[in-house]
Amino acid sequence: MSEKISNEKKEEIQKPSADELRKELIRIQKKSEFRKTLKQAIFAVLVAGAIAVLISSFFVTVLRISGNSMYPSLETGEIVLARNTEDFQVGEMIAFYYNNKVLVKRVIGSPGDWINIDEAGNVSINGNPIEEDYLVTKKSLEPTDIKFPYQVPENRYFVLGDNRSESIDSRSNSVGCVTKEQLIGKVFFRVYPFGRMGILKTGK
Repeated sequence: MSEKISNEKKEEIQKPSADELRKELIRIQKKSEFRKTLKQAIFAVLVAGAIAVLISSFFVTVLRISGNSMYPSLETGEIVLARNTEDFQVGEMIAFYYNNKVLVKRVIGSPGDWINIDEAGNVSINGNPIEEDYLVTKKSLEPTDIKFPYQVPENRYFVLGDNRSESIDSRSNSVGCVTKEQLIGKVFFRVYPFGRMGILKTGK
């Protein structure tokens, strides 16, 4: 009889307590979180590797956005790629040097084009209005200190920021039109943040 009672007590002792179960659950959760973090880290490494290959293969420049002149198309802290080229279409973004800084704007006019911006901020090229479907913020003529219509000089590009009322661009003599010597290239792909990764929108 006493031996039977002893065995029953032994079985009771071997049963895990609520605290032990809670600790085991926490351990399993931490293991799951570790695996998730590991997967994210591997993904980031793969993306970085792909970018490195892209850079080495296609002469791409990596740029970090600063300022709000292209908001909301591009935001401060985002990382983008610029392909080294001088072949641009209306609506494409370009990066260029200006006073030891790098600026990103949209190409609106090429050498010889006549650019006009009316009081409401509507843009036309050589007398033809353009549809800027990439714009989200309100159109604006200001800030400007040049007279329209304006002809783009030879070997230069007329550029505008997407955040028209805040952007200092070719509407101002302080920036003016972009020369070929200033060019870095065409901004075509957003790398970071990963949630917004993808080809950047262009259009007329």
